[in-house]
Amino acid sequence: MGILAGRSLGLDLPQTDKRLLTIVETDGCFADGVAVATGCWVGRRTLRVEDFGKAAAVFVDTLSGAAVRIAPSCGARQLARQYAPGSRNQWEAYLYGYQRIPDDLLLSWRHVKLNDAVEFIVGQPGGYAVCDICHEEIINQREVSGEGRTICRACAGQAYYTPAVSEVATLDLPWLNSWAMTAQTR
Repeated sequence: MGILAGRSLGLDLPQTDKRLLTIVETDGCFADGVAVATGCWVGRRTLRVEDFGKAAAVFVDTLSGAAVRIAPSCGARQLARQYAPGSRNQWEAYLYGYQRIPDDLLLSWRHVKLNDAVEFIVGQPGGYAVCDICHEEIINQREVSGEGRTICRACAGQAYYTPAVSEVATLDLPWLNSWAMTAQTR
């Protein structure tokens, strides 16, 4: 996938700079393989995980804004055995078959447009704010602001967890309700 993305976007991979941003749609070993092939890493802020449970990824040239989404073709697993007939087991068939299947049979790809600007997705390193509610630091422009208040996304209702004890008072912030509705449609 990474090699095809590089060809499609005209980039040499694995990268040594931060030009390519990759968004993988699942976690685990798939994400690790994409990281190695592309040179994109979570710690370098060039790899994002949006867990849709799919072995797919969007590769974005941050200079041009061009993006391509690549996923395995539906029949790739079955096709692998045909391309690795002497395989001793399913794992070996995948290993050798995937290396031999032509890209147009193994993968499907299409150019896509991101719903948010690359600058918004990546954020601005170095800046930070403090949440007016939980008083935790917020980095990379991930805060939500309005009416003179700055809050983190968790306090704005986008947390992936719920506190065991209600620690946050209910707020009457009309601008926040408007922001939350916009964020849910993304």
